[in-house]
Amino acid sequence: MKVSEFKTAGKLITGLGAIKALPDEMSRLSIKECAIVTDKGVSSSGLLDQILTLLPSSPLLVIDDIPPEPEVNIIEEKLAELREEQVDGIIALGGGSAIDSAKVLAATYDHTGPLSELFGENTLSKRRLPLIVIPTTAGTGSEVTNIAILSDPVAQMKKGIVSHCLLPDVAIVAPEMTKTCPQSITAASGIDAFVHALEAYISVNASPITDALAEKALKLIFASLLHAYNNGENLSAREDMATGSLMAGLAFGNAGVGAVHALAYPLGGRFHLSHGMSNAVMLPHVLKVNAPFCQDKLYSVAKLLKVCERHHSKEEAIKLLLSAIEKLCRDVGIPASLTHFNISPSCVGELAEEASKVTRLLRNNPKQLSIEEIEDIYRLAF
Repeated sequence: MKVSEFKTAGKLITGLGAIKALPDEMSRLSIKECAIVTDKGVSSSGLLDQILTLLPSSPLLVIDDIPPEPEVNIIEEKLAELREEQVDGIIALGGGSAIDSAKVLAATYDHTGPLSELFGENTLSKRRLPLIVIPTTAGTGSEVTNIAILSDPVAQMKKGIVSHCLLPDVAIVAPEMTKTCPQSITAASGIDAFVHALEAYISVNASPITDALAEKALKLIFASLLHAYNNGENLSAREDMATGSLMAGLAFGNAGVGAVHALAYPLGGRFHLSHGMSNAVMLPHVLKVNAPFCQDKLYSVAKLLKVCERHHSKEEAIKLLLSAIEKLCRDVGIPASLTHFNISPSCVGELAEEASKVTRLLRNNPKQLSIEEIEDIYRLAF
């Protein structure tokens, strides 16, 4: 076992009713004059009102218009708003976009330069504002990772800021907060969580600890996603999805993700596909290329998810696994092809060039990919 460091939020509070811990955690962190960071969908769903009733006093600022896949310039605008108020902490309420935005806002409150200079690893050294995050989707795992993803409109690319400063002080994962999540987002974020767990499992940086988390996450998500998709009021399925997403976040936050994410980034930056949707479309095609280089791990997943029988060879089991994953994607309404999104195959060269630059993720992949191989994978997705 290699020496490794395990990173997560300072405290995890999980389970039905966990949201009731919010006032005590605010008190423990000396948050009295907070800002809330969320989006219009969460605000209109009534979840924001639920949070407001728990607060000891009204927030100084509510930023409730974080867009999906936020661009870095939008976050700079929100940072200017935040600095006009004397807030002493931030509460993030939402999916990955709202949480990632809040993480960056909390960590850059005292930063003086452009946020674009922070893309990369370990570009931040401190965070003054305490941060509590409350996910309303079961997918991104952002509540327990040291990563924030923003879109760079100049490069037309999603990029990551990676720093220990982005780890929240508290993550409150209450499955009832995901009940209002729309069906399409339940699907995309759920497949995103599945990808997190699977890529962490086959990562070259995987460890026995991340493997255990990834295995449980895969089982929970594979068994419960369709139930949560078909019936958002199914709290048992919602709880399993919230737990699975959290465990997947813990796994990939430490083992890393690979080529699926690397190839998804340009699709989000250039064509504004959601992160989960991009991952879902690229997943089976990347897995086919990776399979010979992580055969034992994928065979273990096939057995874990019970998609094969004992008499099946490894190759047969992996084919059955790929078929089962593709079926799950179709069952929850994920399109099978990039052509569904009006993306032309003529873009393959540009997409591959951009994806090849995401070395932070590609180095985690079980197979090191050339730009020609990346082009071939994109072609398979049409």
